[in-house]
Amino acid sequence: MEDRDFLGFIENVKKLTGIDLALYKEAQMKRRLTSLRVKRGYYTFAQYFEAISKDKELFYEFLDRMTINVSEFFRNPGRWEVLENKILPRLAKQSGKLKCWSAACSTGEEPYTLSLILLKNRLEGTVLATDIDEGALAKAKQGVYAERSLQDCPKDLLSRYFTRDANSFRISNEVKNLVTFKKHNLLADPFDSNFDLIICRNVMIYFTEEAKIDLYHKFSRALKPGGVFFVGSTEQIFQPQQFRLEPEDTFFYRKMD
Repeated sequence: MEDRDFLGFIENVKKLTGIDLALYKEAQMKRRLTSLRVKRGYYTFAQYFEAISKDKELFYEFLDRMTINVSEFFRNPGRWEVLENKILPRLAKQSGKLKCWSAACSTGEEPYTLSLILLKNRLEGTVLATDIDEGALAKAKQGVYAERSLQDCPKDLLSRYFTRDANSFRISNEVKNLVTFKKHNLLADPFDSNFDLIICRNVMIYFTEEAKIDLYHKFSRALKPGGVFFVGSTEQIFQPQQFRLEPEDTFFYRKMD
């Protein structure tokens, strides 16, 4: 009975939103959504679905829990140093103006980190930042962050590109202007193409193996030859050659010519 209830929820969510929860790892997804449903006082997923389809606040909370919006500036700083010192100089030499995509960008820390690096190094480029969660995108567009999100941000960039407001930091328009935010469902919507750099970190771990393989093919097709795919620290790609990718550094994959 319980399984039928959850399967009905998956079907209803897909009809309502286009989001296919069947492409996410079931145990993780079910555990997170069950705890949220119980916390909100609903005995079944059918009741919970009825509630989220009518209440926007509950719906955004559901999206937030589903997509795990945990992010910070310069997350895993060593990898951003490799991007800044090794990857971007090669890409800039190859392309001139860089076309970049931060996929599943959450509340904006990742695309703004890339924007800061481009500005610091006087590199020309644009950053497309996409996410399925409209609530997260709204926060990203505001560009206001708690101090804990900026603990790994270099102090010179913090003082130059942020304004302190009481307990938070507001990012400057100079940084914002390089980034375009847009709603996008990785599992259902078409991908743009000819990217020099695609960043998709700490997202693939939530998807089934079949969904991952499909996404890796799509990300590879979206890159121009010589372009780079930057993944999270738990997301090493095994046999990247099947996706026309080859390792360039740890967690960086170059699209083969």
